[in-house]
Amino acid sequence: MAPTTIALSLVSHTNVGKTTLARTLLGRDIGEVRDAAHVTEAAEAHVLVESAAGDRLMLWDTPGFGDSLRLAKRLALAGNPIGWFLSEVWDRWRDRAFWSSQRALRNVLEQADVVLYLVNASEAPEDAGYLDAELRVLALIGKPVIVLLNQLGPAGAAADGEAQQVERWAARLHAAKGVHAVLPLDAFTRCWVQEGVLWQAVASAVPVAHRLAFKRLRAAWHERQVATWRAAMAELARRLARAALDREVATSQGWRGSLRALGTLLGLHDGDTGSASERAMAELAGRLDADVRASTDVLIRLHGLDGGAGDEVLGRLARHYALRQPLNEGRAALWGGLVTGALAGLKADIATGGLTLGGGLLAGGVIGALTAAGAAHGVNRVRGLDQPVVAWDRSVLDGLLAAALLGYLAVAHHGRGRGAWVAQDPPAAWTAAVTQVLAERASDIAALWQQREALLAQASAPSKRDTDTLQQPLQALIGDLCVRLLQRLYPEASAVALG
Repeated sequence: MAPTTIALSLVSHTNVGKTTLARTLLGRDIGEVRDAAHVTEAAEAHVLVESAAGDRLMLWDTPGFGDSLRLAKRLALAGNPIGWFLSEVWDRWRDRAFWSSQRALRNVLEQADVVLYLVNASEAPEDAGYLDAELRVLALIGKPVIVLLNQLGPAGAAADGEAQQVERWAARLHAAKGVHAVLPLDAFTRCWVQEGVLWQAVASAVPVAHRLAFKRLRAAWHERQVATWRAAMAELARRLARAALDREVATSQGWRGSLRALGTLLGLHDGDTGSASERAMAELAGRLDADVRASTDVLIRLHGLDGGAGDEVLGRLARHYALRQPLNEGRAALWGGLVTGALAGLKADIATGGLTLGGGLLAGGVIGALTAAGAAHGVNRVRGLDQPVVAWDRSVLDGLLAAALLGYLAVAHHGRGRGAWVAQDPPAAWTAAVTQVLAERASDIAALWQQREALLAQASAPSKRDTDTLQQPLQALIGDLCVRLLQRLYPEASAVALG
């Protein structure tokens, strides 16, 4: 069969955000984006996706509608030479905004298989004075229309609030002739899975003769998006595996040095920033900072965005660390007595290998001398440590896992039309969803960190093979967590996009 070209015309009232949405859907910059009326003056076609059979899905970015009442009247003159003269000559020079609107109309008449009609959802449907006139124009054209709700608000806004906006607009448009669907698709904050719902709606609206070709195009889009998603999951797993197995050897300073490090954390004194332990901690934190930034940049590029990770990406996480100090039983007893005596009420955790400073400091119970001695004997024998080693505590790894999922959501929701990617605080809805899915797989996460403990216990530093060994189950876990997240945030959309 010969390849088929299917055209989507993106239309709206002027200055609603057509070019912004086109950039987001295309994943590249086209046209000019400016907060002004009639910035786009001519219709431009862009290839959105192409199938292996050579089919092409074209997206037309068109000028905005202006005076829709005059447009409806002018449409009745189609084919009349006087009407043509007024459209092509007179209006071009005397009323350029109306001429641009007519160019949009002509594009829909001549090119469109399906019309994507964008509306500003930040205003109430009854306040959009242009709406009825433009719906009449689209009805006169006779092409199937899918209404897209733009400017819905910040990413992660309350789901019930967005649902109410969709319901209001759907109720307002349910009787409009030719409208096949009303869908949320914010140019700034849409998630890619929502595009899958759009293509599902387009599939039922295209002419019957084009449906087989559109099925191929939709499959090509799906393959491309899932490949990006899988690459993102692999990158997050690589980042976490490297952090989990990273470690730094520190010269032993005995129990006095350990007590001084604890005192520094508690704010009892300024500390010796030049100590071996602190230098090791700084090395570890520096590597994690660089790796998180580089990994975030990879995610940004994978999603066709500009920008990069800034200083705030690692933020609070870089201030956490765990000191894994090999202990002899006598020294551990003395250390335990100091914690429970001189620093009564403070908590320390030695269950993960040595006295944990940082995230684990508040994780365990208050220990006494005898308990500390027994734990030290078991830990050193099992782990085989013969020198102080700084490594990330499990609580920090849990934080890194949550941060990775939130970071993915931030990148996946950032529309290219919004501009360069920048890190922002995640919305509460995302944080709550991440907390829930992590709780659902808590036992599997703990098992992975236990596997990591065994790899860290090796005498030599973990190898690339060790990293790969941990990365494979991490990737499967992160992929499942991400699917659960998308299902919570977009139940219908994730089923369509991820299958």
